[in-house]
Amino acid sequence: MSTSDEVWLVVGLGNPGPAYAGHRHNIGYLVNDELARRLGGTYRSHKTGRADVVEGRLSIGGPRLVLGRPRTYMNETGGPVKALATFYKVQPDHLVVIHDELDIPFDTMRVKMGGGDNGHNGLKSLRGSLGTGDFYRIRVGIGRPPGRQDVADFVLTNYSAAERKVLPFQIDTAADAVESLITEGLEKTQSRFNS
Repeated sequence: MSTSDEVWLVVGLGNPGPAYAGHRHNIGYLVNDELARRLGGTYRSHKTGRADVVEGRLSIGGPRLVLGRPRTYMNETGGPVKALATFYKVQPDHLVVIHDELDIPFDTMRVKMGGGDNGHNGLKSLRGSLGTGDFYRIRVGIGRPPGRQDVADFVLTNYSAAERKVLPFQIDTAADAVESLITEGLEKTQSRFNS
């Protein structure tokens, strides 16, 4: 169980700007937006200058949450996240990263601690900057591209019309998983949310 003096850094991965807003690669941003809504906060520029943050608590007496949204492109995410972790004195075991995952079908997800970057440039950048991959991951499934579509093209396209109908529920569930991870721990969260 987390205590009120603990700080958790929750980072949603994505690319900045309206041109990328609806892309599969931006699911981390979308989930963090839902968490910000739940906290009743709005993003503001952080002193480090390379990220926007929302600060709050899930409940009275609960742990402090810092929602971070890097302003850099996905492959340069590590620097801003390391700057936030340093500023808030957050160790990797109190870092939660929300990202898209090709190897998990759409509308499913998995929560885990550590692991490789699996070709994900955001995770690769984080590992390089933090010097470790031992942080929590909320891996939100986007599935594999259809036919012969290039993976890079697929992650940088909008969700299909059918997927967009389900997406709000997927975002809501991923936000629930973040809350559960912080308040209930990894095992309970995995048994509840891992598909």
